[in-house]
Amino acid sequence: MFLILAIVALVTLYFYGTRTFDYWKKKGIKHDKPLPIFGTNLKQFMQKASICNMATETYKKYPEEKVVGFYRGTAPELVIRDPEIIKRILTTDFQYFHSRGLNPHKTVIEPLLKNIFFADGDLWRLIRQRFTPAFSTGKLKAMFHIITDRAAKLQIITEEVVDREYYDVRELMARYTTDFIGVCAFGIDMDSLTDENSHFRKLGKRIFERRFRDAVAGALKIMFPELFKNMHLLAPELEENMKVLVQSVLKNRNYKPSGRNDFIDLMLELRQKGKIIGESIEKKNPDGTPKIVDLEMDDALMTAQAFVFFGAGFETSSTASSYTLHQLAFHPEYQRKVQQEIDTVLAKHNNKITYDAVKEMKYLEMAFYESMRMYPSVGYLIRMLCVPEYTFPELNLTINQDVKVLIPIQAIHRDEKYFRDPNNFDPERFSDGTKEDIKNFVYLPFGEGPRSCVGARLGQMQSMAGLAAVLQKFSVEPAACSVKEPLPDPAGIVSEGFIGGLPLKITRRVKS
Repeated sequence: MFLILAIVALVTLYFYGTRTFDYWKKKGIKHDKPLPIFGTNLKQFMQKASICNMATETYKKYPEEKVVGFYRGTAPELVIRDPEIIKRILTTDFQYFHSRGLNPHKTVIEPLLKNIFFADGDLWRLIRQRFTPAFSTGKLKAMFHIITDRAAKLQIITEEVVDREYYDVRELMARYTTDFIGVCAFGIDMDSLTDENSHFRKLGKRIFERRFRDAVAGALKIMFPELFKNMHLLAPELEENMKVLVQSVLKNRNYKPSGRNDFIDLMLELRQKGKIIGESIEKKNPDGTPKIVDLEMDDALMTAQAFVFFGAGFETSSTASSYTLHQLAFHPEYQRKVQQEIDTVLAKHNNKITYDAVKEMKYLEMAFYESMRMYPSVGYLIRMLCVPEYTFPELNLTINQDVKVLIPIQAIHRDEKYFRDPNNFDPERFSDGTKEDIKNFVYLPFGEGPRSCVGARLGQMQSMAGLAAVLQKFSVEPAACSVKEPLPDPAGIVSEGFIGGLPLKITRRVKS
């Protein structure tokens, strides 16, 4: 009897785990042969490759195709290889692809994932509508003194690791960005720069650390979304720590804006104004006009926004800035040009790193853009079809609601069709007169369209200020253990990391 039940269970599991595998075959779309339950995503489920790695691998396997089929578990997805189709998804036909679909179960969303990055539909639209003004030029200038203070502190800390055999610049820049985010988001001196083992640095690391529990939870929610819809992707300690952190700040301010003009103040001001009201992106009246929807900025929603601001704010910026240092270490000719520009610009600004000074550092910006091309902090974009069906006119291909499309940014950035010598670090491809030759929708480090990164300018400014602070007084060079092409972390989910960090040798500059 037990044997019969086991056989029935296995057969049922097999049919469940293969029921969708004719989707791309019927539509004539090339794809790898899927495995039952795992689809073509086994390596990512096993933490042998990140989502970005899998997207890049799929992109490279089919160089003549505009799109390639993929199965994440049993769910069919479409990897996009054509810039015109990318433009259609991100901008032209955005109204059909406004969801990211990052929550495995659409109706049961865990508290911390109700944020501007993970949220979909009206929840996303209302949050985005109110948060966009927080990253205006005026707001950036108003908070730049925080960046200036942290950049000066970064120089002091860098002095302490000078002339060691090596130091992980990935960790150095993460401590800097964590400290900055702590002040501008929460008004808290997180002390991550002076104490690399600070509570907040540990919290930041845990957000992007993939432990066994996290890998299993993620895989189960994708493969069996209905069965595990109440299981949380995020570890319980993350939820608890973020809730305690935000509640302590709110209580300290008596639940009212404090005048610090930081991220918590912004949300408290939004709450004082009452419900966020706007036009629905999902629901329509009988006459076809959008329904009016509203959203209350309660404590749980504030905590979710603080979570993504804290996590994404330090992780993406520290990855981008440390990889820029890594490339400059291996290309001293470009490092010298960057340093000469920093010296020239800062001489006009009393040797102080200010908003206007950083805006003048065009060669540094070119180096930063080139680093983001070679190793974008977020190596892919994902969107989900939100209407019953959609036809790509370029392909005469119709896909159905809830099918996700994956845009492999890192693979496109390294495609020789779009970038000459794509594996060669060359900041001057972003110089005036040359950058105009870059085809639209093949350089997407911050995304594009209505769901592009809302904090892109803030992230770039803090990254460039940190780079200027380090390179003003120090030089970087490869250490004995440095690897020119660092290995990507296969456990990466949203942001890309490196196995073993980015060790470099840091020396004091000797100015002639």
